[in-house]
Amino acid sequence: MNPIIKDKSWGNLRLYDWINDMHGVQQSPVHHAEGDVATHTKMVLEELLKLPEYGSLTGEARELLWVAALMHDIEKRSTTRVEKNGDITSPGHAKKGAQTANAILYRVFNIPLGWRMQMVGLVRHHGLPLWSMEKPDPGKAVIKASLEVNTQWLYILAKADALGRICKDQNELLERLEFFKELCIEQRCWGFPKVFDSNLAKFSYFRKETQSADFVPFDDTLSDVVILSGIAGSGKDHYLSLHHPKLPVVSLDKLRQAQKIDRNDTKGNGRIIQQAMEDAKKYLRSGEPFAWNATNITAQMREQLINQFAVYKPRIKLVYLEVPYAKLLRQNKDREHSIPTIAVERMIDRLEVPKIWEAHEVAYCCQ
Repeated sequence: MNPIIKDKSWGNLRLYDWINDMHGVQQSPVHHAEGDVATHTKMVLEELLKLPEYGSLTGEARELLWVAALMHDIEKRSTTRVEKNGDITSPGHAKKGAQTANAILYRVFNIPLGWRMQMVGLVRHHGLPLWSMEKPDPGKAVIKASLEVNTQWLYILAKADALGRICKDQNELLERLEFFKELCIEQRCWGFPKVFDSNLAKFSYFRKETQSADFVPFDDTLSDVVILSGIAGSGKDHYLSLHHPKLPVVSLDKLRQAQKIDRNDTKGNGRIIQQAMEDAKKYLRSGEPFAWNATNITAQMREQLINQFAVYKPRIKLVYLEVPYAKLLRQNKDREHSIPTIAVERMIDRLEVPKIWEAHEVAYCCQ
């Protein structure tokens, strides 16, 4: 991997709007007595470079970890608020920051999906090592994170985050990091993804609160479903024609076109989704394989869909499709039923790339 940002001097970094926006964003004086988000971010980068664990990484790993550290608080600019009691908080900044980081790395830097997912995962979960012991099920929390990001890299980022601030509880924060490390080692996911006995075992584990990660469930699946995910113009129809030419398809776009429903027609789209779901359930009840063709760009969209399908015990393969940014805009423009570019841009901003724990199997198809 070539350097994503060649000139890493703070003066050069301020040329980026999303870096400049960090200046003046307040932080809690209790947890961040050093000052605003920009000051904290600069300190985190400085501490990261000092860590022996960081220096021992490969050049590619160091690069992606450095960029993740630069972006880890990117959306405190939009989420920071002063509570009635005077506390300064930034609820949801990690989740929103992950979406923003993904959009920037995709649009501006054209980072390959695998590396981008690691950087986005680091932004999304950068607080987990400090708060894993507060989770309802700490073991499950770190196992799930390990399927999205290298937990060893996550530990290094969190360590730089803890050191790159002024606070009275810094030693306690560092102790929390060691708890996270030991928990990952105990769960056999320190520096690599948790290994499950099968795709069914993985899928079942994240859907049942009391199931052990080592439990081997009986395979009672009854059919196969392919769910596509991807921004409009990413080639979902082409993928199906190439890989599943004979598979029945439930397509939201085709239903809209047949009934002349505009994408912005909320009521009309509600009817389309209801009809599509009824068609899908006919296939599920009969055990006939089929494909569901829609954008499914957020985790919430996919979760709602998979929850409804899972009742019928299918094997679910989730396929994410992606093409480079310039090609995406061109392919959308060349489609018979193209959508406005502004709508495509909104999809990029909201995109959450599927994680491998979301379905029995998750495949990534990138051009």
